[in-house]
Amino acid sequence: MNDLLFEAAIAARQNAYAPYSGYLVGAAIRDGAGIIWTGCNVENISYGLCVCAERTAVCKMVSDGGRELRAVAVATLDGGTPCGMCLQTLLEFSPDPRNVEIFAISDGGERIRYLLSDLIPHGFNSGNLKRT
Repeated sequence: MNDLLFEAAIAARQNAYAPYSGYLVGAAIRDGAGIIWTGCNVENISYGLCVCAERTAVCKMVSDGGRELRAVAVATLDGGTPCGMCLQTLLEFSPDPRNVEIFAISDGGERIRYLLSDLIPHGFNSGNLKRT
């Protein structure tokens, strides 16, 4: 099952738009229903408007009704992991981050497995909110 996730992330990377950094990223998310959602990074000359591949995939999932992710694959040149903003976004849609696998895939074919809870051990979640 993970092979399909890996292939989807690698394929999504081909659509990345990164004329400024040259760092192409593809992501694939498997949701609670087993559906795979993909995304790629989209840069902008105004750097603050750039969107990461992982957040693109999450937005696609949510806009079509998905709310829970189970696994994420990220394909990059060097097997980089999601940035902090992406980790926080992934955490938002992870009922238990100890059970969400994150796979980092490099051009050389190396696949490193992490758990979301390892990459963002003290993430901000609804339990941190104090409503008055």
